[in-house]
Amino acid sequence: MKMLGLGVVTFIPLAAAGIFWGFLPGYVEDKRNNVIKHEAYTVSAPAQMLHDDLIIGDLHADSLLWNRDLTVRGTRGQVDFPRLQEGNVAVQVFTSVTKSPSGQNYVSNSADTFDNITPLAIAQAWPVRTWTSLKERSLYHAQRLHRFQKRAPEMVSIIKSKADLDTHLAARAAGSTAVGGILGLEGAHPLEGDLNNLSDLWDAGYRMIGLHHFFDNEVGGSLHGNSGQGLTEFGRALVVQADQSGWTIDLAHSSEQVVRDVLELTDTPLVVSHGGVHGHCPVKRNLPDALMQQIAATGGVVGIGFWSEVTCGDFSPEGVARMIIAAIDIIGEDHVALGSDFDGAVETAFDASEMAALTQALRAQNVPDDQIRKVMGKNMLRVLSARLPATSQ
Repeated sequence: MKMLGLGVVTFIPLAAAGIFWGFLPGYVEDKRNNVIKHEAYTVSAPAQMLHDDLIIGDLHADSLLWNRDLTVRGTRGQVDFPRLQEGNVAVQVFTSVTKSPSGQNYVSNSADTFDNITPLAIAQAWPVRTWTSLKERSLYHAQRLHRFQKRAPEMVSIIKSKADLDTHLAARAAGSTAVGGILGLEGAHPLEGDLNNLSDLWDAGYRMIGLHHFFDNEVGGSLHGNSGQGLTEFGRALVVQADQSGWTIDLAHSSEQVVRDVLELTDTPLVVSHGGVHGHCPVKRNLPDALMQQIAATGGVVGIGFWSEVTCGDFSPEGVARMIIAAIDIIGEDHVALGSDFDGAVETAFDASEMAALTQALRAQNVPDDQIRKVMGKNMLRVLSARLPATSQ
């Protein structure tokens, strides 16, 4: 009986650990990154022919947050390389999410609340160094993408320079189906308040830097934080250094005052990697149209998201197409791009393999083919070409 008792005592924590490390992470992602059930989308032959000829780019996916092998077609989530290939996606920005406040919402969040990413890092058995360091979380995400490239170079090619981008696009024109991966930061908090860390993250392969996520940080106020403030002194120094170093600056999640401050500090193309236009969906998550127009005036782009909160409930391919049309009307056809937020703890109506459904929806709503080409990738690639260094260092 003693042995039986010891066995039970030993089994219970082991079973709990097995649930925590084995079952729970997948269960959480399956619930958070779901695709609604739907019949297969009908894509006409002309729309499919156009789609197959597009150079498609997406400014925002959080897939590196989840411990899936992205070289294998998954049964959960919204993105992996096989599905990106099926959707004819040429370039995907993979963002590093390092902190998410408990009770996260679009209105007001404190930076001091419990961080949801910490238990996720532990449950997914990330390296111990990531459990307490936001910088190390981003470095780990970069390492994961590089491992995928090493394991499956026919699926992914990491882009760090304009030369890399040109080589990748030439290979695709010659028949390659590899996806060009670009690393981005969802918020500048992995710098941990030290500008010297900017070069470490650059060396790891990051080329796009969002200034905020759902909370105020050392850079300034978040659109969803408590202060509403603009750039701090550290934030101003960061913007100047990032601008001079060739980073693409992403204003998604930044407060309106931060956006105004950044616009005063730089004349390089800026992006809002994922969101919507306020004139079509008047919610706080979508920056006012006047600010979006100023961002467009820098030569930048706004990535249109694929989820309910930025489309005011209609996130079907047809609903996303309507948001894109509204964005073209508000900021111009040269400044609208895709910013799915795939795998960003959002529900979508289609995954990366079904991108042709969006092309179909745009054509069905009489968007000219040349505008579809711009929105689906040309505008994004123009901005990246303008900001990437000539060659990798």
